[in-house]
Amino acid sequence: MVNRCDWRGGWRSGALLIAAVVSAPLLSATPAAAVHGAVPGDFNGDGYRDAVLPAPGANVAGKAGAGAVVVLYGSKSGLSTSRRATITQNSAGVPGAAETDDGFGAATATADLNRDGYADLVVSTPYEDTPRGRDAGMVTVLWGGKKGLTSGTDLPATTAGSYYGLDVAALSTGPGVKTEVLVAGYEGAMSFTGPFSSNGGYGRALEYRETASVGSVALGDFNKGGFPEEVAVTVRLSGLSGGAVYIGPVFEAEQRRGNGLIAATGDVNGDGYTDLVVVGDPDEPDKAGADGALGGRVLLWYGSAHGIARAAEPVQLTQDTPGVPGAGERGDEFGGALTVADLNRDGLADIVVGAPLEDTGRRNAGQVTVIPGRRTGALGGGAYAFTQNTANIPDADESEDAFGSTVAVGDINKDGKPELLISAAEENFSTGAVWVLPGGTGGPTAKGSQVITAASVGFPQKENTRLGGYGLLGVL
Repeated sequence: MVNRCDWRGGWRSGALLIAAVVSAPLLSATPAAAVHGAVPGDFNGDGYRDAVLPAPGANVAGKAGAGAVVVLYGSKSGLSTSRRATITQNSAGVPGAAETDDGFGAATATADLNRDGYADLVVSTPYEDTPRGRDAGMVTVLWGGKKGLTSGTDLPATTAGSYYGLDVAALSTGPGVKTEVLVAGYEGAMSFTGPFSSNGGYGRALEYRETASVGSVALGDFNKGGFPEEVAVTVRLSGLSGGAVYIGPVFEAEQRRGNGLIAATGDVNGDGYTDLVVVGDPDEPDKAGADGALGGRVLLWYGSAHGIARAAEPVQLTQDTPGVPGAGERGDEFGGALTVADLNRDGLADIVVGAPLEDTGRRNAGQVTVIPGRRTGALGGGAYAFTQNTANIPDADESEDAFGSTVAVGDINKDGKPELLISAAEENFSTGAVWVLPGGTGGPTAKGSQVITAASVGFPQKENTRLGGYGLLGVL
């Protein structure tokens, strides 16, 4: 296991033991930046999706680590750093104020919450000090409109716990309760359902404290019932190499077979039912053959008319799976980042997996692997990978870059071929960088790709900006 620097630039001086309302004992854990980044969304209604580049370590008005979010506006010609908006807690219309180590932008999610035709952006600030306490956390909705994201409102926590907003998920399958925001925190999770309004209104808020502390959340319609269903992945639990996975309105259906640290959803086999993909165990197994896999793994549960059964056996994918590039090696952290999207437009969602600590000639340089969806048969065939050594990828790999810290997919130039966005949080003294790979006929291609650095979008600081987000690096 590799010791990693805390996302805020300093080394954690001790472990934090988290209390839970379940009987399973928790491993010592540290509060870490959240694991998901927002998919591109059309925030200004011009027909082009706009990319979201969080920078949770950005300095704002002299406040180190206050955090920011950069929106790069999409167009027919793709992305340009000159067409951007930078949003902080000091921006007009945004609740709160930039303060040292707030981490604004640690987690982000995209959905049209108030169903006005403009995408909205959910942004977490998990280290915000509030009247609820130090590092209590805060979640803000930035509302889309003709001028983009110009105003925001809070989604208030009802719990008195810490680190509210470690992760966020948003999904709209229809009006009212068919639109939902799910928030992870150390006291459990909170669900907000519609109808949402840009003045801060929402239909209902529910707090779930039946699970252990939640580190990752996702939403999906697993039984095609038309309503979002919640997924919660806890922080690491003792006896497991990851956290427990829960599915359902009160997370009552723990998956007995498998565990992980991050979740994502998509229809991998094209049967019309959303499947749950859990990146279980980027960690090394505590006991070989009993739990986890060397170098990390991805677990997949398939959806059905009955949802995902409690006793369902997941499919395991590793770098030793036939067809998957590379090999499972200690410390790769395969599964350290994840998204699920149809990259080649064949009607099947593909699994995009980051292995940010993969050695590619340089120690911990990082790699991203795409595993195509399949209607039948074993997954793994046709998989391919990108590193900074891939031909036509700008820059070159360096030790500790962590290429693949986060991954996201979205069609930026409206050509029907979605782009792949890959971050490397440790690039350039941890100022971070994001690579944009154009969509091609068979999926993303390195040819014509571009790299966006922190300096190119207006961050002058010399270290720890973490453009693109920090992903799971704070806990790997």
